[in-house]
Amino acid sequence: MAPQEPDVVDRGRYGTPANPWDDPRWRSAALSWIESRLAARGSRPTGPRRVRLRPWSVLVRTTVDGRGPVWFKAAPPAGAFEAGLTAALAGWVPDQVLAPLAVDTRRGWSLLPDGGALFRDVRDDGPPGPRAWEEPLRQYAETQRALVPYAARIGELGVPDGRAGALPGLFDRLVEANGALDGAEKERLRAARPRLVEWCAELSETGIGDSLDHSDLHDGQFFAPKEGRYTFFDWGDALVGHPFSSLLVPLRTARERYGAEVLPRLRDAYLEPWTDAGRRTPVELRRAVDLACRLAAIGRALSWGRLFAGPSEGAAESAYWLRELFAEPPVPARKTG
Repeated sequence: MAPQEPDVVDRGRYGTPANPWDDPRWRSAALSWIESRLAARGSRPTGPRRVRLRPWSVLVRTTVDGRGPVWFKAAPPAGAFEAGLTAALAGWVPDQVLAPLAVDTRRGWSLLPDGGALFRDVRDDGPPGPRAWEEPLRQYAETQRALVPYAARIGELGVPDGRAGALPGLFDRLVEANGALDGAEKERLRAARPRLVEWCAELSETGIGDSLDHSDLHDGQFFAPKEGRYTFFDWGDALVGHPFSSLLVPLRTARERYGAEVLPRLRDAYLEPWTDAGRRTPVELRRAVDLACRLAAIGRALSWGRLFAGPSEGAAESAYWLRELFAEPPVPARKTG
């Protein structure tokens, strides 16, 4: 057998923070697990490994018997629910997600097939500009609607609780524990808390069932394996909560690329499946989007506590999102005129 070529390791801009890949025992166990899971499927890894190390994940790409790549992902302890969630989603919404080849729910490990081209790589090959976002957002909304009956079971998998009733308490804990906020900033945030409570109460009354909130749905978080079809993955920032909170990140991404004027159309493409053939009005749903996108900042702040190096390493990013919670407005998605 030819010797294994050296790994190609990408640490991005994060240098060498604490990462389990750098522990030889952990690395050996992970590679052995990959080999054993592939062997169970009659395959074996070949060629060089490409390793991407980030404070929130270890990602290893390896080819299999010359037939294409597979991907190993390890989540930090606070995000270990992702492995079990990924497997469960493959059973509940198999046509909308990337189904794992194997998972280890105790260790938070997943082995995934290649999903094809990322949306960000083919985004502008079809309909011009921001219109390319409309169909994936609609399909993502359909996925969330299908998952509403499973909200309780998703929570039982360890996915954090981001429901409207839980958000004020979560906000309190995040503000208190954040070392990147000085005393004056914490006082300003606490003083604004009554507004947060009012938003949560209003959002709870919208009549939209809780579902899975991806919480980081940018253009590198779903595949476009063929025209008109999209598959969603990377659930490490997920929450159980109001589904419309998922719009925060894609609308911000589209605004940065195309400008704020495109947001009403993209918002309404996402909302179309939620109108229930006219039983809900667009005006009611748009107000819910405004509320959910504001409150989604709490979920983004929470996600920065899911790092290998510990919550303190993400304090600055978490503080940014806590400040964004009371920005005016976080996503200018209202239709005008």
